[in-house]
Amino acid sequence: MKPLKIGLAGLGTVGTGVLLLLKENGAALRQRCGRAIEVTAVSARSRGKDRGIDLSGMEWFDDPSELAASPAIDVFVELIGGEEGAAKAAVETALRAGKHVVTANKALLAMHGTDLARLAEARSLALNFEAAVAGGIPIVKTLRESLSGNQVTRIFGILNGTCNYILTRMRNEGQPFEAVLADAQRAGYAEADPTFDIEGHDTAHKLAILSSLAFGTEISFDTIYLEGISSITPADIEAAEELGYKIKLLGVALKTESGIEQRVHPTMLPSHSAIAQVDGVLNCVAVDGDFVGDIMLVGPGAGARPTASSVVSDIADIARGLILPVLGKPAAALAPHERAGMRTHEGGYYIRLSVYDRPGAFAAIATRMAQEGISLESIVQKHGSSLPPGSGRPSPPDEPTPVVIITHETTEAAIRQALDAIEADGHVDRKPQMIRIERL
Repeated sequence: MKPLKIGLAGLGTVGTGVLLLLKENGAALRQRCGRAIEVTAVSARSRGKDRGIDLSGMEWFDDPSELAASPAIDVFVELIGGEEGAAKAAVETALRAGKHVVTANKALLAMHGTDLARLAEARSLALNFEAAVAGGIPIVKTLRESLSGNQVTRIFGILNGTCNYILTRMRNEGQPFEAVLADAQRAGYAEADPTFDIEGHDTAHKLAILSSLAFGTEISFDTIYLEGISSITPADIEAAEELGYKIKLLGVALKTESGIEQRVHPTMLPSHSAIAQVDGVLNCVAVDGDFVGDIMLVGPGAGARPTASSVVSDIADIARGLILPVLGKPAAALAPHERAGMRTHEGGYYIRLSVYDRPGAFAAIATRMAQEGISLESIVQKHGSSLPPGSGRPSPPDEPTPVVIITHETTEAAIRQALDAIEADGHVDRKPQMIRIERL
């Protein structure tokens, strides 16, 4: 059988990793796929850059769209990145030219995945993207193939290694967010502009894709509720540990009676739970299926070798002739995404308040909670006696006192209304901190 000819656009960390993998394991791949896989053409920003890998014998294209349209390739591999611009144009060009596509571009898929799926399936082409979500973890294949006989009710996980690294170090070392972020940037775990990671956008892109695969709906990035980790303080980390929890940035999607709930936010998880043990730069994804039950996959979510492994696995499927519906079922059969708003979410909550130490403040806060039907599991006054504010504890007048409240299960709407009222009453000196609790 003729070799499968690959055009590779993007020669950064992952692109060079793909070339290295094919060089080292090409012979084994040929045996497993029944044909050779050869990169015959490449495209990148700079021809002269030393990438530490031999590119001789490969045709060079300055324009990735020209590479995508080349009659000399069978598969276009897009490792450029970005939701618009060169990446989007090149992928669309490849599909219209009858080329199979492999991509690691989560942003492109989160914003345009449903339309690209329609374009690929109209031409009976593969559009594979295992590397776009959770790096080396084979979660796309798991959802699209292994769990195809299941009705998935929930999918959630730690989908950003940068955030997990920061929160792990904050917990282990007691350092503030800003200090750990600076260390992460020096170590190469965070970008010079870390907003995309620390404010949850990266996790949200991945969650949008997973939600579509899990529930058979069109991709809907814009309906995801989003919070990052920049507001997490050592006080929150310490309180969580004392209460038996760890804080993680979690992406959660679940099917409810009113639609699909998608949310990304810091979450308090029981310290004994399996997902709470996933530390450092690791990722994990958990799936609840009606027949398989609960499963969890853990592994490296980024890096040259793990991500290259996922890219090549997608290429190998094409070499074997395996062409599947892009998002698990035909794009024409995907259901419209019906959003279940965050205000319908039910669960427990961690609340940290900075309360003025004045008579009646604590009673007013308890009243506001009771007015919204919120039952309190525990109330702890930090860095002082266990008595409530205004109860006679010696302190300067009106000095704010940290108070931590854990609620029983309640609704997002109730919590938000109570906190808005507490803030309006003037008994706290800053906006209350609220972190959702997932008891799993």
